[in-house]
Amino acid sequence: MDLKRHCVKLNDGHFIPVLGCGNYASIEMPKSKAEEATKLAIDAGFRHIDSAYVYENEDKVGQAIRCKIADGIVKREDIFYTSKLWMTFLQPEWVWPALEKSLKKLQLDYVDSLYIIHFPTALKPGEETIPRDEHGKIIFDSDLCATWEALEKCKDAGLAKFIGMSNFNRRQLEMILNKPGLKYKPVCNQVECHPYLNQSKLLDFCKSKDIVLVAYSALGFSRDKRWVDQSSPVLLDDPVLCALAKKHSRTPALIALRCQLQSGIAVLAKSYNEKRIKGNMQVFEFQLTSEDMKVLDGLNRNFRYITFGYAIGNPNYPFSEEY
Repeated sequence: MDLKRHCVKLNDGHFIPVLGCGNYASIEMPKSKAEEATKLAIDAGFRHIDSAYVYENEDKVGQAIRCKIADGIVKREDIFYTSKLWMTFLQPEWVWPALEKSLKKLQLDYVDSLYIIHFPTALKPGEETIPRDEHGKIIFDSDLCATWEALEKCKDAGLAKFIGMSNFNRRQLEMILNKPGLKYKPVCNQVECHPYLNQSKLLDFCKSKDIVLVAYSALGFSRDKRWVDQSSPVLLDDPVLCALAKKHSRTPALIALRCQLQSGIAVLAKSYNEKRIKGNMQVFEFQLTSEDMKVLDGLNRNFRYITFGYAIGNPNYPFSEEY
Protein backbone atom coordinates (compact mmCIF):
# COMPACT_ATOMS: atom_id res chain seq x y z
CA MET A 1 0.00 0.00 0.00
CA ASP A 2 1.35 3.42 -1.01
CA LEU A 3 -0.19 5.93 1.40
CA LYS A 4 1.83 8.78 -0.11
CA ARG A 5 0.07 8.23 -3.43
CA HIS A 6 -3.14 7.26 -1.61
CA CYS A 7 -3.48 4.00 -3.54
CA VAL A 8 -2.91 0.25 -3.37
CA LYS A 9 -1.82 -2.04 -6.18
CA LEU A 10 -4.23 -4.71 -7.41
CA ASN A 11 -3.12 -8.17 -8.53
CA ASP A 12 -3.44 -7.17 -12.20
CA GLY A 13 -1.02 -4.26 -11.84
CA HIS A 14 -3.60 -1.46 -11.68
CA PHE A 15 -4.21 0.71 -8.61
CA ILE A 16 -7.24 1.47 -6.44
CA PRO A 17 -7.56 4.62 -4.28
CA VAL A 18 -7.27 3.51 -0.65
CA LEU A 19 -9.96 5.89 0.59
CA GLY A 20 -13.40 5.56 -0.94
CA CYS A 21 -16.75 7.30 -0.57
CA GLY A 22 -19.57 4.91 0.35
CA ASN A 23 -23.15 5.63 -0.70
CA TYR A 24 -25.34 3.34 1.37
CA ALA A 25 -28.15 5.25 3.07
CA SER A 26 -31.05 4.35 5.34
CA ILE A 27 -34.49 4.08 3.79
CA GLU A 28 -35.47 7.45 5.35
CA MET A 29 -32.67 9.29 3.51
CA PRO A 30 -33.82 10.92 0.24
CA LYS A 31 -32.07 9.31 -2.75
CA SER A 32 -31.12 12.78 -3.99
CA LYS A 33 -28.70 13.06 -1.07
CA ALA A 34 -26.43 10.54 -2.79
CA GLU A 35 -25.91 12.96 -5.67
CA GLU A 36 -25.10 15.82 -3.33
CA ALA A 37 -22.71 13.72 -1.22
CA THR A 38 -20.90 12.31 -4.26
CA LYS A 39 -20.35 15.81 -5.65
CA LEU A 40 -19.00 16.97 -2.29
CA ALA A 41 -16.74 13.90 -2.08
CA ILE A 42 -15.24 14.50 -5.53
CA ASP A 43 -14.69 18.16 -4.70
CA ALA A 44 -12.94 17.09 -1.47
CA GLY A 45 -10.58 14.78 -3.35
CA PHE A 46 -12.28 11.38 -3.28
CA ARG A 47 -11.70 9.39 -6.47
CA HIS A 48 -13.03 6.00 -5.32
CA ILE A 49 -16.84 6.00 -5.34
CA ASP A 50 -18.81 2.99 -4.09
CA SER A 51 -22.49 2.15 -4.55
CA ALA A 52 -24.68 -0.85 -5.40
CA TYR A 53 -27.81 -1.89 -7.25
CA VAL A 54 -29.64 -2.54 -3.98
CA TYR A 55 -28.90 0.99 -2.66
CA GLU A 56 -31.30 2.29 -5.34
CA ASN A 57 -29.26 5.46 -5.88
CA GLU A 58 -26.90 4.61 -8.75
CA ASP A 59 -28.70 7.04 -11.04
CA LYS A 60 -27.98 9.89 -8.60
CA VAL A 61 -24.36 8.82 -8.08
CA GLY A 62 -23.83 8.58 -11.84
CA GLN A 63 -25.38 12.01 -12.32
CA ALA A 64 -22.93 13.48 -9.79
CA ILE A 65 -19.93 11.86 -11.51
CA ARG A 66 -21.04 13.07 -14.94
CA CYS A 67 -21.60 16.57 -13.57
CA LYS A 68 -18.07 16.77 -12.16
CA ILE A 69 -16.65 15.47 -15.43
CA ALA A 70 -18.60 18.13 -17.33
CA ASP A 71 -17.33 20.80 -14.91
CA GLY A 72 -13.75 19.75 -15.64
CA ILE A 73 -13.09 18.77 -12.00
CA VAL A 74 -12.21 15.19 -12.97
CA LYS A 75 -11.85 13.02 -16.04
CA ARG A 76 -13.73 9.73 -16.38
CA GLU A 77 -10.48 7.80 -15.96
CA ASP A 78 -9.84 9.57 -12.63
CA ILE A 79 -12.91 7.99 -11.03
CA PHE A 80 -12.73 4.45 -9.70
CA TYR A 81 -16.36 3.36 -9.41
CA THR A 82 -17.58 0.19 -7.72
CA SER A 83 -20.98 -1.44 -8.17
CA LYS A 84 -22.30 -4.68 -6.72
CA LEU A 85 -24.21 -7.65 -8.08
CA TRP A 86 -27.21 -8.27 -5.82
CA MET A 87 -28.10 -11.72 -4.53
CA THR A 88 -31.09 -12.21 -6.83
CA PHE A 89 -28.83 -11.90 -9.90
CA LEU A 90 -26.20 -14.55 -9.11
CA GLN A 91 -27.46 -17.07 -11.65
CA PRO A 92 -25.09 -16.80 -14.65
CA GLU A 93 -27.75 -15.70 -17.15
CA TRP A 94 -28.73 -12.77 -14.86
CA VAL A 95 -25.21 -11.37 -14.29
CA TRP A 96 -24.68 -9.52 -17.57
CA PRO A 97 -28.21 -7.97 -17.62
CA ALA A 98 -27.78 -6.86 -14.00
CA LEU A 99 -24.50 -5.11 -14.81
CA GLU A 100 -26.05 -3.47 -17.87
CA LYS A 101 -28.92 -2.27 -15.68
CA SER A 102 -26.46 -0.58 -13.30
CA LEU A 103 -24.55 0.97 -16.22
CA LYS A 104 -27.81 2.30 -17.67
CA LYS A 105 -28.70 3.93 -14.36
CA LEU A 106 -25.22 5.38 -14.02
CA GLN A 107 -25.06 6.37 -17.69
CA LEU A 108 -21.43 5.28 -17.64
CA ASP A 109 -19.97 3.01 -20.31
CA TYR A 110 -18.10 0.77 -17.88
CA VAL A 111 -17.65 0.04 -14.18
CA ASP A 112 -14.03 0.60 -13.35
CA SER A 113 -13.48 -1.75 -10.65
CA LEU A 114 -15.23 -3.93 -9.05
CA TYR A 115 -18.22 -5.26 -10.30
CA ILE A 116 -18.36 -7.37 -7.17
CA ILE A 117 -20.63 -10.13 -5.88
CA HIS A 118 -22.45 -8.36 -3.03
CA PHE A 119 -23.01 -11.44 -0.85
CA PRO A 120 -22.26 -15.12 -1.46
CA THR A 121 -25.75 -16.37 -0.65
CA ALA A 122 -27.85 -16.35 -3.81
CA LEU A 123 -31.59 -15.74 -3.74
CA LYS A 124 -34.25 -16.75 -6.23
CA PRO A 125 -33.73 -14.74 -9.45
CA GLY A 126 -36.08 -11.84 -10.07
CA GLU A 127 -36.82 -8.22 -9.31
CA GLU A 128 -37.77 -8.72 -5.64
CA THR A 129 -34.86 -7.69 -3.40
CA ILE A 130 -35.66 -10.36 -0.80
CA PRO A 131 -37.91 -12.99 -2.47
CA ARG A 132 -40.14 -15.03 -0.17
CA ASP A 133 -42.62 -17.85 -0.71
CA GLU A 134 -46.28 -17.78 0.31
CA HIS A 135 -45.27 -18.69 3.87
CA GLY A 136 -42.82 -15.80 4.15
CA LYS A 137 -39.80 -18.05 3.86
CA ILE A 138 -36.83 -16.72 1.88
CA ILE A 139 -36.11 -18.62 -1.34
CA PHE A 140 -32.44 -19.47 -1.92
CA ASP A 141 -30.57 -20.58 -5.04
CA SER A 142 -26.80 -20.72 -5.64
CA ASP A 143 -23.74 -21.68 -7.72
CA LEU A 144 -20.92 -19.24 -7.00
CA CYS A 145 -18.40 -20.74 -9.44
CA ALA A 146 -20.83 -20.30 -12.32
CA THR A 147 -21.49 -16.73 -11.15
CA TRP A 148 -17.77 -16.01 -11.23
CA GLU A 149 -17.47 -17.34 -14.79
CA ALA A 150 -20.26 -14.95 -15.81
CA LEU A 151 -18.35 -12.07 -14.21
CA GLU A 152 -15.25 -13.07 -16.15
CA LYS A 153 -17.27 -12.75 -19.35
CA CYS A 154 -18.34 -9.24 -18.33
CA LYS A 155 -14.69 -8.34 -17.84
CA ASP A 156 -13.76 -9.81 -21.24
CA ALA A 157 -16.51 -7.72 -22.83
CA GLY A 158 -15.14 -4.53 -21.26
CA LEU A 159 -18.22 -3.89 -19.11
CA ALA A 160 -16.11 -4.15 -15.95
CA LYS A 161 -12.38 -3.49 -15.75
CA PHE A 162 -11.96 -5.46 -12.54
CA ILE A 163 -14.04 -8.05 -10.72
CA GLY A 164 -14.15 -9.05 -7.10
CA MET A 165 -16.42 -10.02 -4.26
CA SER A 166 -17.85 -8.89 -0.97
CA ASN A 167 -18.55 -10.73 2.28
CA PHE A 168 -16.74 -13.90 1.20
CA ASN A 169 -14.99 -15.98 3.85
CA ARG A 170 -11.73 -17.86 3.40
CA ARG A 171 -13.38 -21.10 2.24
CA GLN A 172 -15.42 -19.29 -0.39
CA LEU A 173 -12.41 -17.34 -1.64
CA GLU A 174 -10.43 -20.57 -1.94
CA MET A 175 -13.31 -22.18 -3.84
CA ILE A 176 -13.04 -19.46 -6.50
CA LEU A 177 -9.23 -19.37 -6.51
CA ASN A 178 -9.05 -23.17 -6.93
CA LYS A 179 -11.82 -23.34 -9.51
CA PRO A 180 -10.71 -25.28 -12.62
CA GLY A 181 -10.30 -22.93 -15.56
CA LEU A 182 -10.09 -19.78 -13.44
CA LYS A 183 -9.35 -16.90 -15.81
CA TYR A 184 -9.18 -13.92 -13.45
CA LYS A 185 -8.45 -13.79 -9.73
CA PRO A 186 -10.69 -11.53 -7.67
CA VAL A 187 -8.91 -8.24 -7.06
CA CYS A 188 -10.66 -7.49 -3.78
CA ASN A 189 -12.92 -8.71 -1.03
CA GLN A 190 -15.09 -6.00 0.52
CA VAL A 191 -16.07 -6.83 4.10
CA GLU A 192 -17.26 -5.20 7.30
CA CYS A 193 -14.11 -4.10 9.09
CA HIS A 194 -13.46 -1.69 11.99
CA PRO A 195 -11.70 -1.75 15.38
CA TYR A 196 -14.40 -4.03 16.85
CA LEU A 197 -14.00 -6.45 13.90
CA ASN A 198 -10.43 -6.09 12.64
CA GLN A 199 -10.58 -9.13 10.30
CA SER A 200 -6.88 -9.85 11.01
CA LYS A 201 -7.00 -13.50 9.91
CA LEU A 202 -8.97 -12.80 6.75
CA LEU A 203 -6.62 -9.88 6.02
CA ASP A 204 -3.57 -12.12 6.32
CA PHE A 205 -5.15 -14.69 4.03
CA CYS A 206 -6.13 -12.08 1.43
CA LYS A 207 -2.64 -10.58 1.50
CA SER A 208 -1.17 -14.06 0.93
CA LYS A 209 -3.34 -14.40 -2.19
CA ASP A 210 -2.72 -10.82 -3.40
CA ILE A 211 -6.35 -9.82 -2.85
CA VAL A 212 -7.05 -6.33 -1.48
CA LEU A 213 -9.31 -6.19 1.56
CA VAL A 214 -11.72 -3.25 1.39
CA ALA A 215 -13.52 -2.18 4.57
CA TYR A 216 -17.15 -1.15 4.70
CA SER A 217 -18.86 0.08 7.88
CA ALA A 218 -15.39 1.24 8.88
CA LEU A 219 -16.90 3.71 11.35
CA GLY A 220 -19.51 1.32 12.67
CA PHE A 221 -22.85 1.14 10.87
CA SER A 222 -25.65 3.69 10.84
CA ARG A 223 -28.45 2.83 13.23
CA ASP A 224 -30.61 1.47 10.42
CA LYS A 225 -33.24 -0.73 12.11
CA ARG A 226 -33.48 -2.96 9.02
CA TRP A 227 -29.94 -4.22 9.52
CA VAL A 228 -28.58 -3.30 12.95
CA ASP A 229 -29.55 -4.26 16.50
CA GLN A 230 -30.29 -0.93 18.18
CA SER A 231 -28.51 -2.09 21.33
CA SER A 232 -25.23 -2.43 19.41
CA PRO A 233 -22.31 -0.41 20.81
CA VAL A 234 -21.54 2.93 19.14
CA LEU A 235 -18.00 2.51 17.83
CA LEU A 236 -17.12 6.21 17.72
CA ASP A 237 -18.06 6.60 21.40
CA ASP A 238 -15.44 4.07 22.44
CA PRO A 239 -13.21 5.64 25.15
CA VAL A 240 -10.02 4.22 23.63
CA LEU A 241 -10.80 5.76 20.25
CA CYS A 242 -11.73 9.02 21.92
CA ALA A 243 -8.50 9.08 23.94
CA LEU A 244 -6.39 8.51 20.82
CA ALA A 245 -8.38 11.19 19.01
CA LYS A 246 -7.54 13.64 21.78
CA LYS A 247 -3.86 12.60 21.70
CA HIS A 248 -3.60 13.29 17.95
CA SER A 249 -6.02 16.25 17.89
CA ARG A 250 -8.24 14.35 15.46
CA THR A 251 -11.75 12.89 15.51
CA PRO A 252 -12.48 9.31 16.58
CA ALA A 253 -13.59 8.66 12.99
CA LEU A 254 -10.18 9.64 11.65
CA ILE A 255 -8.45 7.36 14.16
CA ALA A 256 -10.65 4.44 13.03
CA LEU A 257 -9.98 5.16 9.35
CA ARG A 258 -6.23 5.63 9.81
CA CYS A 259 -6.00 2.36 11.72
CA GLN A 260 -7.43 0.51 8.71
CA LEU A 261 -5.09 2.18 6.23
CA GLN A 262 -2.00 1.44 8.30
CA SER A 263 -3.12 -2.19 8.50
CA GLY A 264 -3.07 -2.38 4.70
CA ILE A 265 -6.83 -2.17 4.20
CA ALA A 266 -8.55 0.09 1.67
CA VAL A 267 -11.45 1.80 3.39
CA LEU A 268 -14.86 3.25 2.54
CA ALA A 269 -15.97 6.28 4.54
CA LYS A 270 -19.69 6.98 4.29
CA SER A 271 -21.14 10.35 5.18
CA TYR A 272 -23.74 12.73 3.75
CA ASN A 273 -22.41 15.56 5.92
CA GLU A 274 -20.24 18.11 4.08
CA LYS A 275 -17.94 18.83 7.04
CA ARG A 276 -17.34 15.13 7.71
CA ILE A 277 -16.77 14.33 4.04
CA LYS A 278 -14.08 17.01 3.84
CA GLY A 279 -12.69 16.03 7.23
CA ASN A 280 -12.23 12.39 6.24
CA MET A 281 -9.53 13.44 3.76
CA GLN A 282 -7.39 14.45 6.75
CA VAL A 283 -6.69 10.77 7.31
CA PHE A 284 -3.55 11.23 5.20
CA GLU A 285 -2.21 14.05 7.37
CA PHE A 286 -1.06 12.08 10.42
CA GLN A 287 0.25 8.68 11.53
CA LEU A 288 -0.54 6.36 14.39
CA THR A 289 2.38 4.96 16.33
CA SER A 290 3.03 1.24 16.65
CA GLU A 291 1.84 1.51 20.25
CA ASP A 292 -1.37 3.20 19.09
CA MET A 293 -1.93 0.36 16.63
CA LYS A 294 -1.38 -2.21 19.37
CA VAL A 295 -3.93 -0.47 21.59
CA LEU A 296 -6.47 -0.37 18.77
CA ASP A 297 -5.86 -4.03 18.00
CA GLY A 298 -6.95 -4.73 21.58
CA LEU A 299 -10.40 -3.36 20.80
CA ASN A 300 -11.20 -6.30 18.52
CA ARG A 301 -14.16 -8.33 19.77
CA ASN A 302 -15.22 -9.97 16.47
CA PHE A 303 -18.42 -7.96 16.62
CA ARG A 304 -20.53 -7.52 13.49
CA TYR A 305 -23.02 -4.72 13.03
CA ILE A 306 -24.44 -6.36 9.89
CA THR A 307 -25.18 -10.08 10.04
CA PHE A 308 -27.46 -10.56 7.00
CA GLY A 309 -29.50 -12.59 9.46
CA TYR A 310 -32.09 -13.70 6.91
CA ALA A 311 -29.39 -15.85 5.24
CA ILE A 312 -28.36 -17.72 8.40
CA GLY A 313 -28.66 -21.46 7.86
CA ASN A 314 -27.90 -21.33 4.16
CA PRO A 315 -24.83 -23.45 3.20
CA ASN A 316 -23.16 -20.37 1.70
CA TYR A 317 -23.80 -18.11 4.69
CA PRO A 318 -20.27 -16.73 5.21
CA PHE A 319 -20.24 -15.70 8.86
CA SER A 320 -20.77 -19.06 10.52
CA GLU A 321 -17.05 -19.82 10.10
CA GLU A 322 -14.20 -18.14 11.97
CA TYR A 323 -13.10 -16.11 8.93
